Amino acid sequence: MGKYILTLDQGTTSSRAILFDHGQNMLAAAQKELNQIYPREGWVEHDPVEIWSSQYAVMMEVLAQSGIDPQDIAAIGLANQRETTVVWEKATGLPVYNAICWQCRRTARTVDQLRAQGLEEHIRKTTGLLPDAYFSATKLKWILDRADPDRARAKRGELLFGTVDCWLVWKLTGGAAHVTDATNASRTMLYDIHKGRWDDTLLEALDIPASMLPRVVECSGVVGHAQIGSAQVPIAGMAGDQQAALFGQTCFAPGEAKNTYGTGCFLLMNTGTVPCESKNGLLTTVAMARNGQIQYALEGSAFTGGAVIQWLRDELGFLSSAPQAETLAATVPDTGGVYLVPAFTGLGAPYWDMYARGCLVGLTRGTGRAHIVRAAQESIAYQVWDLVNAMEKDTGLSLSCLNADGGASRDSFLLQFQADILGKPVRRPVVRETTALGAAYLAGLAVGFWRDTQQLRQLWQEDASFSPAMEPHRRTSLLSGWHKAVGRGLDWAEH
Repeated sequence: MGKYILTLDQGTTSSRAILFDHGQNMLAAAQKELNQIYPREGWVEHDPVEIWSSQYAVMMEVLAQSGIDPQDIAAIGLANQRETTVVWEKATGLPVYNAICWQCRRTARTVDQLRAQGLEEHIRKTTGLLPDAYFSATKLKWILDRADPDRARAKRGELLFGTVDCWLVWKLTGGAAHVTDATNASRTMLYDIHKGRWDDTLLEALDIPASMLPRVVECSGVVGHAQIGSAQVPIAGMAGDQQAALFGQTCFAPGEAKNTYGTGCFLLMNTGTVPCESKNGLLTTVAMARNGQIQYALEGSAFTGGAVIQWLRDELGFLSSAPQAETLAATVPDTGGVYLVPAFTGLGAPYWDMYARGCLVGLTRGTGRAHIVRAAQESIAYQVWDLVNAMEKDTGLSLSCLNADGGASRDSFLLQFQADILGKPVRRPVVRETTALGAAYLAGLAVGFWRDTQQLRQLWQEDASFSPAMEPHRRTSLLSGWHKAVGRGLDWAEH
């Protein structure tokens, strides 16, 4: 048995590699930025060759840094940006077009056409998703319409489709494995999350030949081997980044949830082996597939999380650095009645209002910079409250504790206010690289590096815990003000 797990964490803005030992200690890490390509307004692409070369480079850098023998790597775990779409030639391994990023909005009209065909309900019931250009399906159609208009090459199996996990595994195995895992498949808007297979109705509607789709595998299990030096290292863990973070936070039981405080906020709650259909604008998705069992999750996202602090820094000049927000917010006892609703690009769940816009309300002559900074901090926590409230309504499960990760989770003011406004404890782990850790867990379990999930729970270490200390009447009053402020920003833009 090897001594280490190598995690490859391919994200939207960078490719990273981290080496973990049995005690989940990070022994070495390397990161390389990924170029963002913007051919037109609203279009976002990545170069698939750069995704691969940057990921390969950091993998080799970590091995060089640590000086370990590749023979000592027990397995590779992989986490990735989700929904981003790659199509390549089977014979040459060359992409036929750039990867279309999850952020890209170019296929919005195709989504409108699916709705016009009456497919919205089928998409929601089958895939657990709401029809949107965010997901892979319409991106794949867009690439095929240009690279293979009559679909002849795709039908002959000459063109292959994959999300980033699939592309990397294909490259790592020298083309031996064309597979994706169930979490990434569930984000394509082509996958039946109930039957565990690609959906013929949606493939037909988008004219996508089934022959180009990868085989769907479990998240934990050996799917192929990567040649690293003289070693054949098993690739044994795969999951989309948010699901990997859920696993890395040891949210193995129904009702357990994590929130990633990044540019936006991604809240996932494990709902167990039965998918929960949302009545409150959340997405139903595969949380994990292992040992012949699928667990599901509800997912909600707030578009603007930590980005509101960047806005204060870069556009308003209120801060010289993002961490300064924590210090400044604590210099005033409250916001003085000020609310900031950061609906810069509309509002996500549970509002789903693309025409909402940001607003700053409740200003008085006594309002100062610290009040506005504090209002921005609090806006992140209020949005997470909205998501938790929607999840509890949908599932009937009461959240006992929220696990926090992501860049902004370093902010103790934010996490204390989050605990206060939720009326629930918030925990922050020692290892904040929970996406990479989750991929490592999945790979390690598959090869016996770790025994079981119980052992992982024991390994998980808490860095800090934040207990609610706010009076219930104060919480009710603040939330009432927040929802009043949100109401002022709804349906603002002309349409």
